[in-house]
Amino acid sequence: MKHLNTILSGLIAVFILVSLTAFTVDQRQNAIIFQLGEIVDVKTQPGLYFKIPFLQNIRYFDSRVLTMDTLEPERFITSEKKNVLVDSFVKWRIIDVKKYYVSVGGDEIRAKTRLFQTVNDSLRAEFGKRTVHDVVSGQRDQIMEILRQKADQDARKIGVQVLDVRLKRVDLPQEVSESVYQRMEAERKRVANELRSTGAGEAEKIRADADRQREVILAEAYRDAQRTKGEGDAKATAIYSDAYSRNPEFYAFYRSMEAYRQTFKNKSDVMVLDPSSEFFKYLKSPGK
Repeated sequence: MKHLNTILSGLIAVFILVSLTAFTVDQRQNAIIFQLGEIVDVKTQPGLYFKIPFLQNIRYFDSRVLTMDTLEPERFITSEKKNVLVDSFVKWRIIDVKKYYVSVGGDEIRAKTRLFQTVNDSLRAEFGKRTVHDVVSGQRDQIMEILRQKADQDARKIGVQVLDVRLKRVDLPQEVSESVYQRMEAERKRVANELRSTGAGEAEKIRADADRQREVILAEAYRDAQRTKGEGDAKATAIYSDAYSRNPEFYAFYRSMEAYRQTFKNKSDVMVLDPSSEFFKYLKSPGK
């Protein structure tokens, strides 16, 4: 049994050691090995690797093709001084994970911001040289290729490759006006609905808080009332007890008088009792 326990302990220790030292890199990932905050190695090939436990840590980065899509169409001015709305997207991926980490801290949002600024500036420059017809159909493919080259040239400075830049939609001015108006109307409605929803939520909070305060006040008042009532009952009991101890006969007489008054309060009250009942004791013989 001792040998078995020793073997099991050894196996557990080995398992823990392997779990702390071994790590895998997926074919869709790149990995950077850090030692005390410094980059010591980069793994770009899938497989099983090892690290120094507690001294080194791993950070993974996606090596697949990523998409940066604009949430809302951007407004640009053509050489004819006409406004157009442009909806575009960019296909990109990380090719130098070490440079990517050093340049943008491995933050995908910062990388997308950099790409967006580059593509946006290039779009503004290219659209400013062309007419509406050119950007809608005539030179659309040429514009996309120029945008890709410029964006890729700048993106490689942060370890990123731009594979493609596409213009999904370029609206004509008339359609832009209607589209903008509809978006403005939808946005105003959304804001109004949010304000109504927020107001209703605040009203419910106020009502709930008022109801809570009311319940607290009632509970505290009831508690104080019960305490006062209890103190009064205690004092009354003490007085009755003191009176009874001083003159039991008078106390019994007084309590009987109270009973007579409560019993014969209304003329319509009717009681059926034996005349010799103890209840009529003081009516028959008041005593002292």
